[in-house]
Amino acid sequence: MSSLAMYTMAQPGAQDELITRHAPLVKRIAYHLMSRLPSSVQVDDLIQAGMIGLLEASRNYDAAQGASFETYASIRIRGAMLDEVRKNDWAPRSVHRKARAVAQAVREVEHKVGRDARDHEVAEMLGMPLDEYHRLLQDANGHRIFSFEELGAGEDTVGDDFPDHKLNPFEGIQNADFQRCLAEAIENLPERERLVISLYYDEELNLREIGEVLGVSESRVSQLHGQALLRLQARLKPWGAEKSEGQ
Repeated sequence: MSSLAMYTMAQPGAQDELITRHAPLVKRIAYHLMSRLPSSVQVDDLIQAGMIGLLEASRNYDAAQGASFETYASIRIRGAMLDEVRKNDWAPRSVHRKARAVAQAVREVEHKVGRDARDHEVAEMLGMPLDEYHRLLQDANGHRIFSFEELGAGEDTVGDDFPDHKLNPFEGIQNADFQRCLAEAIENLPERERLVISLYYDEELNLREIGEVLGVSESRVSQLHGQALLRLQARLKPWGAEKSEGQ
């Protein structure tokens, strides 16, 4: 039994107090996710699902795993919200297929030229005009439910190309090899894409706010964000293949 579970049993009401104290975390995550979801998703539904995730976190947290409760709870809360949204997946399968095609094109270009793939090079590889490629990035970015904690989770999402996709998010984020490879892949992103990722996931700015920081339009930030995610997918593909072969 986890230390938290033992404490909860010994202290009646401790679990309720833990949930009450972290309830604002649920709302914060819900509103942050709303910035990347379509208007058909209701924030109240996210909050309700997130509270269930928080309840499960309070029951299952094990301090021996090394993560703080807030870190663990955040992952479980976000995962519960994403599961709720996936029950009514709105993204056309064509969007998923095109996203995978972009990741494959990025991988092929970078293997060929030995550096970061540029927009026009990926567009050329895909056989489409640059403006159409930019629209594709925005479509993929607008429909994707993405967080680093779930790179290996979900069906027919950006995580399809990663191994161990049946692991829960907490197990995935604790994978030291994956953390190392992901950190290295992010560090090696082109400067602007790396900055977008940092501002979006670490600082939790929305696309409009990031645009103000970079001095570009919100649509351009969306393109940079989408391309960064697909570039990460492309670069982490070999890691996934190696892991699968070793199992």
